[in-house]
Amino acid sequence: MMAATLPVLAVTGMNAEARIAGGSGVATLAGGGDAARLALLLQGALSRGARAVISFGIAGGLAPGLKPGTVIIARAVDDGETVMLTDPVWLKRLSSALPDAIVADLVGVDHMVVGHDAKTHLHATTGAAAVDMESHIAARLAALHQVPFAALRIVADPAERTLPHAATVGMRPDGSTDVKAVLKALARRPADLPALIRTAFDARAAFSALKHSRSLLCGHLGFGEIDLAREDGVPRPLVDIDVGTLGVFGVGTDVSVENR
Repeated sequence: MMAATLPVLAVTGMNAEARIAGGSGVATLAGGGDAARLALLLQGALSRGARAVISFGIAGGLAPGLKPGTVIIARAVDDGETVMLTDPVWLKRLSSALPDAIVADLVGVDHMVVGHDAKTHLHATTGAAAVDMESHIAARLAALHQVPFAALRIVADPAERTLPHAATVGMRPDGSTDVKAVLKALARRPADLPALIRTAFDARAAFSALKHSRSLLCGHLGFGEIDLAREDGVPRPLVDIDVGTLGVFGVGTDVSVENR
């Protein structure tokens, strides 16, 4: 397979994020909040080939004052031990396409950061503007496979807020939404309803910004559409990657590449 036909791989937590990221020349992988599963799936996807990897989706705010919907383009990703820089050329392209975004560091964690105190501590120790559960894994494996890496994240819950318990149980390991789990958690703690409604409004603002950012990036999520369509100056068709209904480009998945 020629380098020009390889996809950009968008790594997300939820299927809803993957649906926004997907498109011609973009394969998606939803981790579902399970770090070990995500690493396994991502290793399988990268062994099949990818032109570049981008972590894409929403995040928890860590820096004070960042409102829901704030767009963050990562300069680097901190996994708690190592700070991994994003690709500088891709960073420049993303910044040019999204002039209202802020360029800042992200921190990746294996477990959800819920409380205000925990967010404050993580910001103080890392300096990161936001936190998510996929960027550090995507950055590690992109480096291992020597492909460019970038991260685009939108603040959902701001640093000043603590997520209600019901908001933390709604994602299945395959990245889909578990509405029943949310309702059960709310039934046990009905006093969480106002906070859950507020969280839903925050998420709506974040997803609106995510969709808008995706529309501005077009094509291959800002990764050199012209370069991807040509090799040695010869125009080549773009590709669509059929990754199935769940958008998971995984270890056991048959992946078909079709020129259109």
